[in-house]
Amino acid sequence: MPPRKTCRSLFASVLLALLLSGVSLAAQGVSDSRLHSAGREASNWMINGREYNNQRYSPLAQINRANVKTLRLKWEFKTGVAGTFQTTPLVENGIMYISTAFSHVIAVDAKTGSEVWRYRHSRRTKKLFGGPSNKGVALGYGKVYVATVDARLVALDAKTGRVVWDVPLVTRKIDTESKAVLSSDNPILKDNVRGSTGVGASAAPLLYNGKVIVGITGVGYGLHLEKVAGSGLESAVVGIAGQYGQPGFLAAFDSETGDEVWKFETTKEGWEGPFAERTAYGVDLKRDIEAEKEAAPRFRQAWKFGGGSIFHTPALDKETGVLFFGTGNPAPQGVGVGRPGDNLYTSSLVALDAETGKLVWYYQQVPHDLWGYDVASPPTLFDVEVKGQVVPAVGQASKMGWYFVHDRKSGKLLFRSEAFVPQQNLFSPPAESGTVIFPGPGGGANWSPTAYDPDLEFVFVNAVHMPFEYTKNETEATPNSEPIAYTTLKPLKKQRHGTLSAIDLSNKGRIAWQFKSTEPMIGGSLATAGRLVFSGEGTGQFSAFDSKTGEQLWTYKADAGANAPPVTFEVDGRQHVAVAAGGNALWGFKSGESVLVFSLPD
Repeated sequence: MPPRKTCRSLFASVLLALLLSGVSLAAQGVSDSRLHSAGREASNWMINGREYNNQRYSPLAQINRANVKTLRLKWEFKTGVAGTFQTTPLVENGIMYISTAFSHVIAVDAKTGSEVWRYRHSRRTKKLFGGPSNKGVALGYGKVYVATVDARLVALDAKTGRVVWDVPLVTRKIDTESKAVLSSDNPILKDNVRGSTGVGASAAPLLYNGKVIVGITGVGYGLHLEKVAGSGLESAVVGIAGQYGQPGFLAAFDSETGDEVWKFETTKEGWEGPFAERTAYGVDLKRDIEAEKEAAPRFRQAWKFGGGSIFHTPALDKETGVLFFGTGNPAPQGVGVGRPGDNLYTSSLVALDAETGKLVWYYQQVPHDLWGYDVASPPTLFDVEVKGQVVPAVGQASKMGWYFVHDRKSGKLLFRSEAFVPQQNLFSPPAESGTVIFPGPGGGANWSPTAYDPDLEFVFVNAVHMPFEYTKNETEATPNSEPIAYTTLKPLKKQRHGTLSAIDLSNKGRIAWQFKSTEPMIGGSLATAGRLVFSGEGTGQFSAFDSKTGEQLWTYKADAGANAPPVTFEVDGRQHVAVAAGGNALWGFKSGESVLVFSLPD
């Protein structure tokens, strides 16, 4: 029998080997060290983007081009909550963690699909700002964190689902609803329109060095027609001049107490900027700069109502500790009267110091945004070769239909891709007779996360082609008031379709291949070492494509729209692929309540 000291040394060596190999040990928990090395744990999916770089790429290859045609449904979990379902499931140590519409959280056995525990969120407000959807949770430090529709940040015990702490994201009271009566001959305005401003949260938080980092939504202020089913992108969006919004923000909270550590507001005093006539990439914005500068002194406080929602989980450079995220449109949406200037830092890609929240750099894709061109799709980090030099880069799929690639350190634009959707009248102002523009506020690339294959150097982008008619209007004057400027953005739904594009970053953003769908592609993509790309559609089709050629190799028809980002994981040596199938009310896709998990036959 070996000496006890030798046994202890042997055990320590085995334990170290297991940790280095990425094997998940229940006793270890999800620590900062494991989050920093999440990419090494091939069997798990512990961060919303799988790693801090948001690449959504898995080294698992058991399911591959040769055998994916035999992929079968392994199990289906019904959440009991039907509605817009955008969650990215997290998987660790054989347990899957999902969020549902209205911010409920469920832990599920990833092998069998049986429920482990459930947290039922009790909303403190009936009014929702940004809809009921939730894009996922964060996992770490023995807890599960969820940002909620009623603007709260909740920490749950990862083993039981018990609430550990629950804090408000916003403490000051705000004006939550405004109503305007628009008298007009415009045929789409048969009723009053209603708009609201406030705060909610839908993105999955990000955990980093003991902090929970999350942004808010709902502050962009757009109005929608009353008594119209499927308001939003299914009907006209109305922009009306006025001070109805508030600043968006990204903030960090202490993971143990919920105390705020830092906050970066997306609109600030001096947001007028340099009054850019053209975008930073050289496209004419067709602005009346002289009129805006003349009006600016009367609207110095407009930034206090400025908007700039945050729709996604940031990317993080582990080496430099810099966060990268996008911001939404300025408020009010669709009309620039009352907010002269560039409206910094809305519709921008922003880099912050993750420890302090201090601004590192920003790149405004659309100064003085009138079209709803939020920077909504999460940014992704990778290296790219430019003029023979390897440059650490950050890429982002825009609503305008271009994929932007920047130097990660400085924010300098390295290149932008070919357009991955049709473009017409881009940055054209509204006309009284109506101007047909595309992309419109639906995208291009909306909130859908992209995936990146580091071997092919392809990024896979889900996108929308949906023309809008953009019209300039004015209310009738009354004895006690001046006319109010407003705009309408009406979708031309019969002309819409979707695309899944492979953009070759080694070839300056050329499109390597493109798949065209009958409906807008909203949900997101997954890339794997099996040379596959997985993505879903609002029709319920969930498909696997050859990542190099774009050939559609396999498809499954779900009962509801597959409009969520897929993930892959491994349990007991078997690879699985999971996707939420719950549709999306904003686009009129059939709602549901299921998480679908697929694997190869036994």
